[in-house]
Amino acid sequence: MNILLFLIILLALIVIIGILNEKIFHLQSDIALIFFSLIIAVLLLIAGNVLNIEKLSRFIINLGDFGFEEYLMDGVLCFMLFAGASKVNMAKFKQNAKTISLLALLTTLISSSIYGCIFFLLATLFKIPMDIWTCILLGCVVSPTDPIAATGILSKIGLSKNVCSVIENESLFNDGTGVTLFIFVRSLVVHSGESNFAKLMFKEIVGAVAVALLVSFVLFKLMKITREPIRYILISLMDVSLVYIICEHLGFSGVIASVVCGMYYSYAMGKMERRVKVIDTHNWYEDFWEIVENILNSILFVMIGLLILNLDISRYAAIIIPAAIIINILARLIGVMVSSILTGKRGIPGNYNLPEFATLMTWSALKGGLSMALAFGTKEFLAPDIYDVFINVTYVTIFFTVLVQGLSIKRLYYFLEKHKAQRLHREG
Repeated sequence: MNILLFLIILLALIVIIGILNEKIFHLQSDIALIFFSLIIAVLLLIAGNVLNIEKLSRFIINLGDFGFEEYLMDGVLCFMLFAGASKVNMAKFKQNAKTISLLALLTTLISSSIYGCIFFLLATLFKIPMDIWTCILLGCVVSPTDPIAATGILSKIGLSKNVCSVIENESLFNDGTGVTLFIFVRSLVVHSGESNFAKLMFKEIVGAVAVALLVSFVLFKLMKITREPIRYILISLMDVSLVYIICEHLGFSGVIASVVCGMYYSYAMGKMERRVKVIDTHNWYEDFWEIVENILNSILFVMIGLLILNLDISRYAAIIIPAAIIINILARLIGVMVSSILTGKRGIPGNYNLPEFATLMTWSALKGGLSMALAFGTKEFLAPDIYDVFINVTYVTIFFTVLVQGLSIKRLYYFLEKHKAQRLHREG
């Protein structure tokens, strides 16, 4: 399909769904996009099967075959991560650094491992041909929370700034852990590559941070010698894209590097705030990244909805679909609880106790495009049946977390706040 035609279709869906949602349904905008684009895709599939029109069938196939992995991983991901990270409240980040670090690193590691072990028991019970490392690889795919979903949905439901900061920052950083863990376990599945996770993790993280800080430091000097706000935008675009390409070429984490770039610019722009206000009187720099984030988020959610056009249903679907939802929640809950115990009571924000915080962090763990891209990346080395399992599980997990958890997280938050207030009253 022609790229321009595909873009027109995406924009038309975004506009039409947005207007209908604004006037009739009143859902959170990103949730509405993914939900109604899925419905439209299902209707297209039904129409294609019932009408049996060759042109319609070809159109549906072309619409579904749009290279999601390439679009996200080789295209817009770095800009989306930069936009999200550039809004990080550095004071809140420093305040919750220990909690965020443990959640981003340990929770992802524990959740992936537990997910894999439970799924392996399920596979053994129902004779699904998956060994323990393949099951853990599946856990690596679905365990990382998605920063794009988190910043796009959770920031709009009224969470306190402190709690929202922990959730968003954990989502931004745990993708790097998830990608690194995925690479390590993938090497075990295919019996090649790195065999030392600590070494791989160190290389991915330290290399990414070093490249991001070095390139950002050098390019930010250009901002200090120009008085043109449009160049601020161009320099930031050049910075994050250059950093991402260098890291991917050297085997570092481009995901983490993009996040570090965004946080560096947030910190550096804050230090020269007075100068920026004088030069950028129309606030073009911040508005640009806000607009870019909203547009790319909208496109991504519609694309995730349309992915159903290109998915094959696994012959194990009746088993793995309900199991995927339950295992995901259980593995995340255990991972959060272990990390929270290690942070200590003082490390838990918002005066929550352990069960309250673990419940909130589990239910707010939305999945998104990165998990889908990782799942697509297993096609080259997994058997077709097992690849279908990966895709089905990942797709169902994304939709459950975004639709069910995303729509209900606000009510859960208010319930937990009420429960916390009653508990503090009893304790006080």
